[in-house]
Amino acid sequence: MSTRTSPTATATATASHRPTAISWARTAATAARVLRQLRHDPRSIALMLLVPCVMLLLLRYVFDADPRTFDNIGASLLGIFPLVTMFLVTSIATLRERTSGTLERLLAMPLGKADLIMGYALAFGVLAVIQSALATGLALWALGLDVVGSPWLLLVVALLDALLGTALGLFVSAFAASEFQAVQFMPAVIFPQLLLCGLFTARPNMHPVLEAISNVLPMSYAVDGMNEVLKHTDLTANFVRDAVVVAAVAALVLVLGAATLRRRTA
Repeated sequence: MSTRTSPTATATATASHRPTAISWARTAATAARVLRQLRHDPRSIALMLLVPCVMLLLLRYVFDADPRTFDNIGASLLGIFPLVTMFLVTSIATLRERTSGTLERLLAMPLGKADLIMGYALAFGVLAVIQSALATGLALWALGLDVVGSPWLLLVVALLDALLGTALGLFVSAFAASEFQAVQFMPAVIFPQLLLCGLFTARPNMHPVLEAISNVLPMSYAVDGMNEVLKHTDLTANFVRDAVVVAAVAALVLVLGAATLRRRTA
């Protein structure tokens, strides 16, 4: 008499043996796999690394007759452009993994969800470091962006913004059924933050309701952090607060991304 294990029982047994603690070896292996896949996708790499630089270059010469305007908004956009591009690329790339069944096969292995989501974050984080360094170097030394504070602080905020975009992209990909839907999340997630972050007008000048909303949006703190570097020579308490808020939101969104990982791959 033969016994046959049902798929449900197999999935339940696999889930019961899935690791609960993060393994850095499994995380690094996942990150290496994602980077190998991205290496064969030059369009995504170009979008992540070159588009922020091209946008900054274009912006600089849009205000060619008034370089001071570029100095006023260039630092803010240095934080916004990486966030937007990393959000777009990460959400689409992760969705491809979901719809192709890759994530489902990985989750059938003894691989923790935290390992998986951290592996993706680490892989895209490596690209975020390169992207932030390229954009910051271009803005400061090629386009003449005039900042009072340390260029290293500018790089820190740009990197945190790129990591925040990565975390948001990983999170929203759980709720999209197609690449088109992933792109549609941009107006819902990114555009309101762009309008309320203080780029177009100071946040205290907004309607009190909109100002209150802007106070809980992470992009507002990203722009505030850039402005702190733009105006102050030393490390300020406000800069530390802004950087901590952006980093904390990115970490929280990654946790939420791990919690919703099974939803689209079940």
